[in-house]
Amino acid sequence: MSDNRNVKIRVRNLSKVFGSQPKKALELRDQGLKRPEILDKTGQTLGLSNIDFDVHEGELLVIMGLSGSGKSTLIRCLNRLIEPTEGEIVIDGENIPDLKEKELLECRRRHFSMVFQNFALFPNRTVRQNAEFGLEVRGIDMATRREAADKALKQVGLDGWEDAYPNQLSGGMQQRVGLARALANDATVLLMDEAFSALDPLIRGDMQQELLALQHRMQKTTVFITHDLDEALTIGDRIVLLKDGEVVQIGTPEEILTKPADDYVRRFIEGVDKSRILTAESAMRKVRSTVRESDGPRTALRKMREHSLDSIYILDRERRLIGLIDADAASEALEQGKDKVTEAMTQDFRSVTREEPLHNLFAMFSENRFPIAVVNDDKVLQGVVVKGAVLDELAQAGED
Repeated sequence: MSDNRNVKIRVRNLSKVFGSQPKKALELRDQGLKRPEILDKTGQTLGLSNIDFDVHEGELLVIMGLSGSGKSTLIRCLNRLIEPTEGEIVIDGENIPDLKEKELLECRRRHFSMVFQNFALFPNRTVRQNAEFGLEVRGIDMATRREAADKALKQVGLDGWEDAYPNQLSGGMQQRVGLARALANDATVLLMDEAFSALDPLIRGDMQQELLALQHRMQKTTVFITHDLDEALTIGDRIVLLKDGEVVQIGTPEEILTKPADDYVRRFIEGVDKSRILTAESAMRKVRSTVRESDGPRTALRKMREHSLDSIYILDRERRLIGLIDADAASEALEQGKDKVTEAMTQDFRSVTREEPLHNLFAMFSENRFPIAVVNDDKVLQGVVVKGAVLDELAQAGED
């Protein structure tokens, strides 16, 4: 999938070896040996191997994998909390592994804020004081950091709780404080390491939706670590799937589900309710024919016959969808001497955007006999979804 947003972070050939002989481990890696064999021969652990990916401006990129896959090592390499063994991590033209200590501290301060699994709040500080802590460490004056903290708390829905203490908050609210602290720092990239893993399922689901809403408003470049496939599929613009320190597949949630790269990914996605992840775009078909608002019922009937249609969409001059007419209505309009299809059209049909989850379409089909139109934000017709196409798409996804 192409992305026309600017690249914020470019990662190339990133590797990390844990041990005292990293070069020996990488030499064996280059000879084709995998992590278990390298560990057996050298005692060195190949944490990451030849990792390549981009993070785009405003993207929420999820890095996921099972325990030991290297995901937490990877996120800590991005801001050099863990020193990479080799490779490039370029953010806004700076290669992070090349930076000296003072430059690295400035880079971290400018670019990275982290949200951790365990909230990492100070129990003796108020919510506001926790939110402004990063700014306080940087020496920002009290008025400025208070203003930034209050703004961030409002963004995460905690306005009114500024003077409360962490033990007065629920787990979800405590995690929001951690998120507000990261936002208050106004870094360009948010790093979230298993940020919702400690929450119970209901609160976790709420926080995922909060994050999506926040992302929609702020378009903050975010790298999110998780071991939970459902979480990755729910929040990720794209997913980097790791196994044994290597990238197995990079793609949108839909691409991961419909075009798994190998048997490992196929096993990984077994049991996922694909109708909740796949969208109308995956089942959308090209519209065979349309009529203009100035056309008459005779033209509509002719086009329906030519293309074996029971109904046809009506568009205005800007190709926006304004209605639909079926064969019976067109025939009746012709008998009554009506001049335009708009005199006999109906708006009793459903339209959705490309992003509409497939599972929402089932109810629409049961409520309405017409196909479902797919439109963009300007109501310009993009395609059509028929019930059979939804079932075909889900069947094909299940076979992959």
